[in-house]
Amino acid sequence: MALIPVKWWTKEVYNFHISQDRFTKQPWSNGVILLGCVVLAMLLANLPFTKDAYHNFLNTSITHHIVSPDGSVNWVFPKDMTIEKFINDILMVIFFFTVGLEIKREIKCGELSSPKKALLPVIAAFGGVIAPAIIFTLINKGTVSASGWGIPTATDIAFAVGILSILGDKVPVSLKVFLTALAIADDLIAILVVALFYGGKINLLLLGIAILVIAFVALEKTLGEKRAIFYIIPAIVVWALFYYSGIHATMSGVVIAFLIPMEPRYNMAKYHRRDRINWEGLLESEKISTKEEFPNGPQRHYLRHISNLARKAIPLSYRMEHALNPWVNFFIMPIFALANAGVEIADPSYFNIFHVDAQLGSPGLGIFLGLLLGKPIGITLAALLAIKLKIGQMPDKASWAMLFAVACLGGIGFTMSIFVDTLSFGGSLANPIDPDITQHLRDAGKIAVLMGSLCSGLLGSLLISLVHKFEKKKAVA
Repeated sequence: MALIPVKWWTKEVYNFHISQDRFTKQPWSNGVILLGCVVLAMLLANLPFTKDAYHNFLNTSITHHIVSPDGSVNWVFPKDMTIEKFINDILMVIFFFTVGLEIKREIKCGELSSPKKALLPVIAAFGGVIAPAIIFTLINKGTVSASGWGIPTATDIAFAVGILSILGDKVPVSLKVFLTALAIADDLIAILVVALFYGGKINLLLLGIAILVIAFVALEKTLGEKRAIFYIIPAIVVWALFYYSGIHATMSGVVIAFLIPMEPRYNMAKYHRRDRINWEGLLESEKISTKEEFPNGPQRHYLRHISNLARKAIPLSYRMEHALNPWVNFFIMPIFALANAGVEIADPSYFNIFHVDAQLGSPGLGIFLGLLLGKPIGITLAALLAIKLKIGQMPDKASWAMLFAVACLGGIGFTMSIFVDTLSFGGSLANPIDPDITQHLRDAGKIAVLMGSLCSGLLGSLLISLVHKFEKKKAVA
């Protein structure tokens, strides 16, 4: 066999890395990977030779038992932990932590940083939550599915923004900003919904200890602590306390994210002073007589100091968000989709979203209509009310027709909707639902989320194209 030339191999590897880097920087790349993971999960869950292995793997216990030497004490940690729960209760903490950092940044210096910027998308986001919840409740009131009202209230920012980027200049920039800010506000509302309505029985003692730890973190932040280790360790402690207290563990990520400092360790004056000293030393080191190529020993010393100085001049919150985003977008979210989108179609009624059962209700219909109709109607009506009351301002160069078309993309629930679905339909503590029925409702809900999100994306894209074409003709005439 002929050997592959080293030069050719090196060039191909380099080109692959360049192509990979270009792909991951596209705003639609995350959505493409997620969609691929959904298809793969559905195949793994339904093909005869993979479905048993798929479900058995996700249900594999990873709980550790620690027994004292005399055998009298048996510690279990984490309790009832399977691979699926590890993904939903641990990996998703990192996702929510990153979302919290993003929301905090937008509140401080982004699209939610001033009342004028924030009011319209925030009010529209509330409309986009209330309307789907009402539709779902009207369809499922008095049935065991009623607790799933939170499923169609979320918007998946990755898919929505990805579709907008594909549509290009058909959508005014102001409406792209509007939908992005709306999705961020929507994430915050979804976090509150999960925290308030989808937790378990509360252990007040553990919750109280968690609050004390959070207060300690807030105190150290107030005192000016900006080193990452002093936030990471308390974050792990708060996660464990939330996990055992009955508050959904993912909320610990959001709470800690809002406490991460956004102020750099070095202010501008201190940075300039130290930077000047290091650069002067670097330039002086050039005069040292040495046969070494750049950088020589002294130059490496100063370059390390310059690099460390630049890192410390960037706030911890920004550094963490920048470091975690690729992991969240291209590792955690695809794994979440693989673990949660795999619905075994044992019952063809999953696809019959119009089926209504007197006892079980119709979660599929409630979710599908909530996403496809509730989202755009709620967003548009809330925006209309805000503008009429003069507490919000219509985005520049935007028409109501285009705003409604963009609002249809808000019906792409996907990630957060599937996440809420995994928490729903368990019944109350006094009246728990049979686990088999719960699983049936959750599986039907996931199918409805996928169908509703797909139809919302197609409807939004079609309406945006039609409205753009009509407005373009009108402008020419």
